[in-house]
Amino acid sequence: MDERAALQALAGQVSTAGDDAAVVGGHVLTTDMLHERTDFPAGTTRHTAGWRAVGASLSDVAAMGAEPVAVVAAYGAPSFDGVESFVEGATAVCERVGAAYVGGDLDSHQEFTVATTALGRTDDPVRRSGARPGDAVCVTGTLGRSGVACRLFETGDTERANELFRFEPRVAAGRALAPFATAMMDSSDGVARSLHQLAAASGCGVAVESPLPFDDAVTDLANDRRERRELGLFFGEDFELVCTLPADRVTEADAATAVPLSTVGTVTETGVTLDGDPLPDRGYTHGS
Repeated sequence: MDERAALQALAGQVSTAGDDAAVVGGHVLTTDMLHERTDFPAGTTRHTAGWRAVGASLSDVAAMGAEPVAVVAAYGAPSFDGVESFVEGATAVCERVGAAYVGGDLDSHQEFTVATTALGRTDDPVRRSGARPGDAVCVTGTLGRSGVACRLFETGDTERANELFRFEPRVAAGRALAPFATAMMDSSDGVARSLHQLAAASGCGVAVESPLPFDDAVTDLANDRRERRELGLFFGEDFELVCTLPADRVTEADAATAVPLSTVGTVTETGVTLDGDPLPDRGYTHGS
């Protein structure tokens, strides 16, 4: 059973599942697990690993339009060499978005593995299930940074790769978009997969049109259109926000966010398409 099948099997057992974070009273709560084989390529510093692991959970808080409160991390590795650098990275990303890194747990493990949990606060969470036909489909920032980073790790350009890997969780953008968004999630599994998930949760479709806001690093690295789309649409792990909002409020929402907000499509009745053709439902999968 793969990750997607496991999530489907568990959906009926956990009624609060289905969004980026669980809503508990006036709070949101989320947890993530990352490990060396699938999440931290050779050359990833412990500082970057701390930033990225904690940032992944903060991104879930952002996707709910919530204010981040605190994060904890459980750290397992064959040796605790580098744990101080990990905490420095974890603390730095928390400080960037106004959250507190408040500790966690240490344990010996045969593979470097991190589990992070983030707590946020909101009285009006934005879910994945509110998109309506006619809404605009928007994304924050640029796409493909993580895919490029992994290519650079492979070629030995670890300094640039680590820089690209340290993404900024879109907490401020999530808070700014919350009054406008009808649905929102982050793009941790890739934009294509996120669009399918959002459409399924809302019982609608999505029609996406080129051009898409691929990062300059994608344009510099990728040799052709197919490769650019692979990095920007399907690779995942960029942690940008994917949202829908009334088309007549896009300009207002764009002015409220401190990062670029690009309109990439429209919510439709059925289907998920790119330039009129079916958009494959694939992206990052844990354990692959």
